[in-house]
Amino acid sequence: MLIYLRDKLALSVLVLLTVSLIGFALLRLSGDLAASLAGENASLEEIAALRHSLGLDRSLIVQYGAWLADALRGDLGASFFTHEPVSRLFLDRIGVTATMAGLALVVALALSLPLGVIAALRPNTWIDRAISALALSGQAMPGFWLGLMLISFFGVTLRWLPISGSSTPAHFVLPVAVLALGAVPALTRLMRSGMLDVLEQDYIRTARSKGLPVTLIMLRHAMRNALLPVVSLSAVQLGALLGGSVIVETVFAIEGIGLLTYRSIQRNDFPVVQAMLVFVSVCYVALTLLADLLNAWLDPRLREA
Repeated sequence: MLIYLRDKLALSVLVLLTVSLIGFALLRLSGDLAASLAGENASLEEIAALRHSLGLDRSLIVQYGAWLADALRGDLGASFFTHEPVSRLFLDRIGVTATMAGLALVVALALSLPLGVIAALRPNTWIDRAISALALSGQAMPGFWLGLMLISFFGVTLRWLPISGSSTPAHFVLPVAVLALGAVPALTRLMRSGMLDVLEQDYIRTARSKGLPVTLIMLRHAMRNALLPVVSLSAVQLGALLGGSVIVETVFAIEGIGLLTYRSIQRNDFPVVQAMLVFVSVCYVALTLLADLLNAWLDPRLREA
């Protein structure tokens, strides 16, 4: 298990370094930041001075090396516009975004797991087709459109729920619903296919021939193995929910890291955008590593592969 963990950690570090380097290069090559910050009326001398003060006149590798050295010490730089440390901006807003993403994943699993099991137990029936159609329609709906429809119906027409902000638990209902419904289709389909594969295995037929209760077979034998791919996808989905908060927080005017990133993209605040890229990457890699370790604990064969 320690060797398995060592190999996964080494791969995770390599992925993070690669993503951070590519993201850093793309952001720096997307345009002349100094000219954008200086404004239309700035002279060439003023732009050159600003470029030098920001360190943008150095080579890309030197800029990345300096940024990486600071980032490893916990210094992600300062916002070009508010001049606040990026780490402080994130810490002030990460709680809201993490709460939304965590609640959305819990809701998505609570809906998708039973739906996938029911569809697998009734394959090719109207129940299976209805669940598949529901998953397909959920996958096709854009998050921003669904958010606007929920705001219009529950917030404006019925006036049951607030439509912006995050000051009370009621403010989280609509954005969590949008995030959760976006994650349900993939989890449902994977749970259904996993259960169908497991139910055809010999040990399931043996358990049935012994007369074991259906509930015991489903919970102890079938779901344990069917959940392995779902665990991996759940980790990826949580990372996607954190990254997808940009759209939801913008629609519902929630002061999280998603809305902060959206505003930073609009005004080319590169340190904040780079920090968001690294944050999402770290979340994806860490959650995927956690899912791999959990799967290895559930299925010892993975540790030997």
